[in-house]
Amino acid sequence: MKGLWLENQLLELRTDIPVPKPDSGEALVRVCKAGICNTDLELTRGYYPYSGVLGHEFVGVVERGPDNLVGKRVVGEINAACGKCRYCLKGIPTHCENRTVLGIVNRNGAFADYLSLPVKNLHVVPDSVPTDVATFTEPVAAALEIQQQISISNNHQVLIVGDGKLGQLVAQTLALTGCDLLAIGRHAEKLANLEAKGIKVGYVSDVQTRNFDIAVECTGNNEGFDIARHALRPRGTLVLKSTYAGNLSLDASALVVDEITLIGSRCGPFAPALELLATGKIDVKPLIHSIFPLDEGLAAFEQAKTRGVMKVLLEVNNT
Repeated sequence: MKGLWLENQLLELRTDIPVPKPDSGEALVRVCKAGICNTDLELTRGYYPYSGVLGHEFVGVVERGPDNLVGKRVVGEINAACGKCRYCLKGIPTHCENRTVLGIVNRNGAFADYLSLPVKNLHVVPDSVPTDVATFTEPVAAALEIQQQISISNNHQVLIVGDGKLGQLVAQTLALTGCDLLAIGRHAEKLANLEAKGIKVGYVSDVQTRNFDIAVECTGNNEGFDIARHALRPRGTLVLKSTYAGNLSLDASALVVDEITLIGSRCGPFAPALELLATGKIDVKPLIHSIFPLDEGLAAFEQAKTRGVMKVLLEVNNT
């Protein structure tokens, strides 16, 4: 099959990749569309020593699997768990000690004609949700994970640092809690997209120090971390939502003195993410910058790396 293969930080389009052979309990999925995210870009820069097909945000059609799924459009949770380790037995499969991760750890990903995932990872896409929109299920779920980890209500003052793809989705999901929310960034046109949805926006100069209960860092860089940290009141909560390609410098003593809670946050719940997309409570269409055919995948990656570009999708197969 055809796919985008990463090896030794070199990305290439290959046509000789074996079609996956699903293990017991898995399904073979023909990929329709897939989204390029920052994790994919960081993998090409050496964030993690992965070799294989990239991509984990996808919509596909089940070609081989249970009768009730064959022919259905699906999205899929990216962590394939063993079901036997201590984390699986605790009901935390996203931290399975033996997991493979679609397009990230020991499992070929979605930037190819086909992929395989456990049947239990798959979620049927409602007919009302367009394929382009459904490709955002995984990042919307990741944004919702914050609310799985901490309780947020209209009594909280919350800061989001970063107006990129992830920051946009985090802002939209947190706005639904009714909290006193401020999203900051550097790009007027991106902030305007949130402002049009009734979300208060601003720039670094609008952030008062020690004024927020919760800060969500969505930039993945030192500057963003520092802004989020200094915005917090004592006993505030700092949520790290981005992967960091390099080392992060921080003042550990200040974290101790102010008794700051630091939380890493990644994969989240798919069912409520699909519900938000189906009901239109989350609007992702303005985030789609462009769509490339898989054959032009290398050009798609170059565009995705361009400063200011939002989501780039790959059209792999027609639905």
